[in-house]
Amino acid sequence: MKYINAKILLPTRLVKELQEYIQGGYIYVPAIQEQQKHWGELSGYRKELQERNKIIIAEYRSGISIEQLADKYFLSVYAIRKIIYQK
Repeated sequence: MKYINAKILLPTRLVKELQEYIQGGYIYVPAIQEQQKHWGELSGYRKELQERNKIIIAEYRSGISIEQLADKYFLSVYAIRKIIYQK
C-alpha cells in the first residue's frame, strides 16, 4: 500500500479537520463496498490458480492419482481433493 500526503490530495479544510483527530499518524480509508476487488483479482493470481485447478481436474480425470498430483503440484492430498471435488 502506498501512502499519500493528505496535503497533496485533500482540501486544506479537510486536512485541518482530520488533524483534530490524528496528527502525524496513518489512516486507512476503506474502498466503497461496490468497488472492492476480490482477493487476487488485481494481481491476476486468482485467475492463475483457477487455470491451475482446471488442469489438476483434467489430469485427475485422465487417470493421474491424487497422490501423484499432490507431488507434482507441491500440494497436500487434502488440497488436491478439495480442488477435485469443489464442483
